[in-house]
Amino acid sequence: MSFTHLDATGHARMVDVTAKQPTVRSATARGSVRCAPEVVAALRDGSVPKGDVLAVARIAGIQAAKHTPALLPLAHVIGVHGAAVDLTIVDDGVEIEATVRTADRTGVEMEALTAVTVAALAVVDMVKGIDKSTSIQNVRITAKEGGRSGTWTRPDEA
Repeated sequence: MSFTHLDATGHARMVDVTAKQPTVRSATARGSVRCAPEVVAALRDGSVPKGDVLAVARIAGIQAAKHTPALLPLAHVIGVHGAAVDLTIVDDGVEIEATVRTADRTGVEMEALTAVTVAALAVVDMVKGIDKSTSIQNVRITAKEGGRSGTWTRPDEA
């Protein structure tokens, strides 16, 4: 078995994608932040002391998608041509979904996962003064389109 991110001597390398043609690609990821009922109440009535949690988290997630290669050493620098981060307050916290799009040589799964994770970190940062037990949970790719492997949807998310 060979691994694309290892060279012949077993050292890590970035996969060379220069011969691949750019194609339209997208990836969607989801995750959640679980927190105490008092945090949910503060989110709903806009009384979190640090300000507009969802707005800050949305921008943090979009920014994170664009900076993924700076965080993941083997991720390619690609054009992020679209990024949407949606946050929904639910009874036990915040649900987060990010969709990232590109027209490039490699996919945007890492960008979507990074967007969700950093958006979740922003939520935690904004509410940690109210609830120190807040947690990030179940960050995962739920769908992708484009590239060699085509369209895929996580079976439990379909």
